[in-house]
Amino acid sequence: MYLHIGNNVMLPEKHIIGVFDLEITSQSKRTSEFLRRAEDESLVIDACEDIPKSFLVCDHPYHPQLVYLSELSCQTLQKRMEEQT
Repeated sequence: MYLHIGNNVMLPEKHIIGVFDLEITSQSKRTSEFLRRAEDESLVIDACEDIPKSFLVCDHPYHPQLVYLSELSCQTLQKRMEEQT
């Protein structure tokens, strides 16, 4: 199954490691460092046209992990995943 995260981006659910609220988690020093490092390594993919509300960490066969920014909330993404099961 695939999850639509916005801006015509679809992710295979089996590759999604986690979905995180950007506002809450960005207050953490570790999370901010993780996101900064991912940005520096060009591993962040912006899948939104507006202000991002969440980010998804995904496995990828050619990279350690990719980070997708989404304008959808964690709750919306969770509902979409639950509807598919």
